[in-house]
Amino acid sequence: MAASRQPPVGELLAEARRAFREEFGAEPELAVSAPGRVNLIGEHTDYNQGLVLPMALELVTVIVGSPRADGLVSLLTSSEDADEPRRLQFPLPTAQRSLEPGIPRWANYVKGVIQHYPAAPLPGFSAVVVSSVPLGGGLSSSAALEVATYTFLQQLCPDSGTIAARAQVCQQAEHSFAGVPCGIMDQLIALLAQKDHALLIDCRSLETSLVPLSDPKLAVLITNSNVRHSLGSTGRELVSKEGFRRARHVVGEIRRTAQAAAALHRGDYRAFGRLMVESHSSLRYDYEVSCPELDELVQAALSAPGVYGSRMTGGGFGGCTVTLLEASTASQAMQHIQAQYSGTATFYLSQAADGAKVLHL
Repeated sequence: MAASRQPPVGELLAEARRAFREEFGAEPELAVSAPGRVNLIGEHTDYNQGLVLPMALELVTVIVGSPRADGLVSLLTSSEDADEPRRLQFPLPTAQRSLEPGIPRWANYVKGVIQHYPAAPLPGFSAVVVSSVPLGGGLSSSAALEVATYTFLQQLCPDSGTIAARAQVCQQAEHSFAGVPCGIMDQLIALLAQKDHALLIDCRSLETSLVPLSDPKLAVLITNSNVRHSLGSTGRELVSKEGFRRARHVVGEIRRTAQAAAALHRGDYRAFGRLMVESHSSLRYDYEVSCPELDELVQAALSAPGVYGSRMTGGGFGGCTVTLLEASTASQAMQHIQAQYSGTATFYLSQAADGAKVLHL
């Protein structure tokens, strides 16, 4: 069994340029990209001011576009998973008139970043959005779009903020325009990621440190359960009758994440794998955000050859698992997991990739 094909950035860029020419009758002048991410360990700790250890994926969102002189923003997405309409136009915000979220939902992430962008004056622009990050799969398609938008706006009107401030603008966009009270992890990894490294983030201080993840004998397998249950919000209360167990998860998960980063530094993949399994168990029993499909995928992965560890990743109630394994056994492991899983899984194999960048046309 093969992993789902990940089109390289050059292919996505070519698709975006083609769509821009068809839509706007000219070549785009600017191009940027920002990655999706998977969190290796450190779940539901970001908004609890704890440690997280994500890595950027080779799945990316690409935006191409050009400035325009009429003060309008004209957007098109080629994503078949995006809600309709796929194209829309609106005026830039002014001192008297703010942008408001609405339909289509995918454009709210772009609108939110425009509304909160700190530099001025922004010109109008035409842009096309193309992405290989699956929507709603827990791989942070929203932060990829926010950070790509911010990086695109920087080319139109440079800002002078810190990377942390840029991440906070993107986070604020998600809070106010998508209504999602996310932590800062997704935006920071999309901005700061470096190839062949995970990123240890302290969500209290926003301090970050790179953790090597470049061993060619190692692979990271993301398995999408292709289910999504709406069983609760991710902002779990720590003050309730279940609060003790949830607090125990957060405290334990912060400790596990620090230990996991140390294990990666010394190349101890078995120790890292054990911590992943402990993390999943804690998310399942203490934080109560797993579901039968995720538990099934984790158990299947742990009985596959060459697997060091596996756990649910993301908010929970569906979405993805992440598995650390020997690269040579990846194909066999995927076959084994799918054979054991009662649903239909989608697999992504990824190396640790770079963060947001300006692309050359």
